[in-house]
Amino acid sequence: MDKKLLLNLYDAQLRSETEVSDSREVVRIGPLWVARYPHRHGFITYESIPPETNLSKLIDLAMDHFLADERIDSVEWKTREHDGLENLHNLLSARGFKECDPETVMVGYAQAIIAAASPLPEGFVVEPVSSPADIQLAQSLIQDAFEAPVEEAQRLTDQLVARYNDDPASFELWVVREPGGKVVCTGRTEFLPSTEVAGLWGGACEKAYRGRGLYRALTAARASSALRRGYRYLHADCTEDSRPILERAGLVKVTTTTPFVWQRHKNQPDY
Repeated sequence: MDKKLLLNLYDAQLRSETEVSDSREVVRIGPLWVARYPHRHGFITYESIPPETNLSKLIDLAMDHFLADERIDSVEWKTREHDGLENLHNLLSARGFKECDPETVMVGYAQAIIAAASPLPEGFVVEPVSSPADIQLAQSLIQDAFEAPVEEAQRLTDQLVARYNDDPASFELWVVREPGGKVVCTGRTEFLPSTEVAGLWGGACEKAYRGRGLYRALTAARASSALRRGYRYLHADCTEDSRPILERAGLVKVTTTTPFVWQRHKNQPDY
């Protein structure tokens, strides 16, 4: 599998405008896409930054924009390892951004993901779900698996229910049920308009059921559905610990991304 081809695909189709397509508001500042989201959150991304760019000035321009916007309390700047902007991390840290845990970027061909599937154990079923009750069950499983705060998990559940009611074709939620009907594994597929890439999100499997091929079967089912919609590739951001699981499911590591987050504080001076 051509890692360079997949990385080029990621850069061309999943960065910049695509990343902020669901934002409330977007402005361009040089090569940057600067977006405002609900919950007083700002986000900064780009496809590439020319090497001759004055990074210090560019960061200052972007942060001047958010400092002047009282609707924004936090800002995420998404950096990528392969961009080669060696001083970017230091410049962001000097302006009060906190470095978060790096995430591994995975991309794969839908056909390869389908081929990597393992048979489900007898009595287990993979299926899409859409009812509010099923969405709640799936999100509860994710909350337990990742020990997410209850309020945050409930907010995402409410958002998914609202999104399904408004635009049911924008995503699919899949689950694996054990023979008794209990949901023991789940994952979501996000369909990105004007791209060939569907996103894999919210993957979780109950601890007692791990190591039995459930996640690979779930991912293959999502890949098959995405392929029927015309999406030839799938993408996921994951922890490095989860990378081997996604590799067994047919995806390839193409780069890493490290979020940097700035928080507004009361009486905070300009950086």
